[in-house]
Amino acid sequence: MKTSVLDPISIEVLNRQIRKATLLAIVAFGLLAVKLWSLQILNGPQYRTKSENNRIRLQDIPSYRGLIYDRNGAVLVNNRPSYDLYVVPEDVKDTEVLVSHLRRLVSLDPVRALDLIRKMRKATPFKPVCLKRGLTRDEVAALETHRFNLPGVVITVTPERHYIMGDFASHVLGYLGEITEKELRSKRYYDTRVGDLVGKAGVELKWQRSLAGIRGGEQVEVDAAGRQIRVISKQMPRPGANVYLTIDKGLQEAAEASLGDKRGAIVAIDPNNGQVLAMVSKPSFDPNLFVGGIDPLTWQEMITGKDFPLQNRAIAGLYAPGSIFKIVVALAALEEGVVDPEEEIHCPGWLQLGNRTFRCWKKSGHGSVSLHRALVESCDVYFYTLGRRLGVDKISKYARQMGLGRRTGFDLGFEKGGLVPSRLWKLRRWGMPWQMGETLSLAIGQSYLLVTPLQAACLISSVFNGGYLYEPQVSKLVRDVEGNVLYAFRPKINGQLNFSEEHMDLVRKALVGVVNEPHGTGRRAAIDGVVVAGKTGTAQVVGLDKDGQDKSDLPQFRDHAWFVATAPADNPKIAVSVLVEHGGHGGSGAAPIAKQVIETYLKGLKDSALRAEVHAQ
Repeated sequence: MKTSVLDPISIEVLNRQIRKATLLAIVAFGLLAVKLWSLQILNGPQYRTKSENNRIRLQDIPSYRGLIYDRNGAVLVNNRPSYDLYVVPEDVKDTEVLVSHLRRLVSLDPVRALDLIRKMRKATPFKPVCLKRGLTRDEVAALETHRFNLPGVVITVTPERHYIMGDFASHVLGYLGEITEKELRSKRYYDTRVGDLVGKAGVELKWQRSLAGIRGGEQVEVDAAGRQIRVISKQMPRPGANVYLTIDKGLQEAAEASLGDKRGAIVAIDPNNGQVLAMVSKPSFDPNLFVGGIDPLTWQEMITGKDFPLQNRAIAGLYAPGSIFKIVVALAALEEGVVDPEEEIHCPGWLQLGNRTFRCWKKSGHGSVSLHRALVESCDVYFYTLGRRLGVDKISKYARQMGLGRRTGFDLGFEKGGLVPSRLWKLRRWGMPWQMGETLSLAIGQSYLLVTPLQAACLISSVFNGGYLYEPQVSKLVRDVEGNVLYAFRPKINGQLNFSEEHMDLVRKALVGVVNEPHGTGRRAAIDGVVVAGKTGTAQVVGLDKDGQDKSDLPQFRDHAWFVATAPADNPKIAVSVLVEHGGHGGSGAAPIAKQVIETYLKGLKDSALRAEVHAQ
């Protein structure tokens, strides 16, 4: 037998290899130990939380938004079930693959979807993020069919806002929109999350916190794919409070129908307390468009198109008031003593001021007219004369006293205060002195003067209600689910007219004559058996062009038509202002509309009284 003997060199090589192998083993075991220490000790809580979150989730339960009613309890806005598509970012393995798959099943914006999932994966990875609201039945069926290939996808049934009558009172009711990052930091949007729909305008914005309610939640166990296994615990949501408006549904419908497809605004208020009975702005919009997320092209058209449907012309539309401003000038002239009510001023159809000719709307003139007839027939020359005697600053003083040039305090906000010019205003604004010709134009409601239809309604109201400037309000009552009253309407007085009762009575009688005398400019607002008082206004939009041609026969250049009215004149129940853009003369373009609104409301009051009488028997 042969014996193998290793030489010393071979033994040394073998020992080195053994030492290297041993060292590598020690290093490997050391690294493994460090990794285990990191997993179990250093990052143990984090991974335990992640593991637990993968098994147990907290899910929001949305609250039902409160309903909105009219003054008589008719439901205007409610909720209906909506199938919405949500994704839990943490459960999504490949975001791009998932979104690509979803695009084949539902209609959605892939760029927005990718951005939302990635953003929320960093912020709140276990919180579901809404990718689309209002899934169709076909989309729900398609998603359910491919459910096992869509990890992280959840279909949730949530309450969806429903504006029952479409564009009815849309500027009053407002609309919902997805909350912005800035709004998330606002106290108004309490208890909100990314993706929530919140009030953006109107009543929906004004009463956001009350309407929204408080969301609930549930603790659920899910499997590895994020599918729910069981509910561990649940906290039910608290529904939002219900809001009752001062708006009268029937009157609002009648007002909207009377304006038709014309551009303009109608405001009807109770002159005895400032409650808004109807508020119309045309063109309007359907708030339902915003509920499921408005199409970008539709939104762009809304905010950049010529119609401006989102603008509430009743509170933010600024117009020269035309001859309805003669109410202010007449009271100012009487109070300042610059005219005797019996004094007659001759109107040949024009008034000459230097080298400028200021014309009356009646080219042949009115002849010699007193204050009463000047208001009834709306004589421009008479009021040019009063303006010349008063001066711009006195006219401005009384205009402001009557509520013009400042906001009315309308409770939904977003109103404009208009403009009452003065010498100082022009100097500061344009760096130029005021001219007498501008005073003459101001005296008939032109020049730089601007008012809103809401201000005009408050103006006529104050003349007939004893001189009170009430703050117009559309909110009547807010009541929570238990029936507790959170808010109740109270009249608010913003000011009071300081004219003598004698002067007020002179003007009131003249305004009755505008509608009821043979030559009154507002005869088309007359109602059998009811004494209506009012004033027409025709606000010039454009005069002669550079070639001296009258362009007012073109629709876009026609004057704006105004009419303000109240009825019954001796005990007013309603005050109305009507503004029809490019409607022509106030007597023909606006007065008949006001008549329809007043007739509808007074008939409604009469019917209600009869029903109450029958019920009492």
